[in-house]
Amino acid sequence: MASLTVYSTSVTGSREIKSQQGEVTRILDGKNIKYNLVDISQDNALREEMRAKSGNPKAIPPQIFNGDQYCGDYELFVEAVEQNTLQEFLKLA
Repeated sequence: MASLTVYSTSVTGSREIKSQQGEVTRILDGKNIKYNLVDISQDNALREEMRAKSGNPKAIPPQIFNGDQYCGDYELFVEAVEQNTLQEFLKLA
C-alpha cells in the first residue's frame, strides 16, 4: 500500500501557510491516519519535487500525495473533510 506524504515547510513568513499545515496534520492525526511529513525548506530539490509531482510550478505547501498520486492542496483537503469524503480524497478507500 502506498503511503501518504504531506509536503510542508518549517520556514515561512506566512501565517496562512503555517495555519493550513497545522490544520492538515491535526486532522490526519485526529483520524489516526499515518503520513510522512516532508519539510521542503530543508532542500530546494524537495520543493521542486513537490511542484513537479503536483503539476503546478507555483504550488505552495501543504500539498498531499498518496505514493506518486496527487491528492490535492489545502483547499481540496478541507472540502473533502467537510463533505466527509476524506478517505476517497486521500485515495485510501
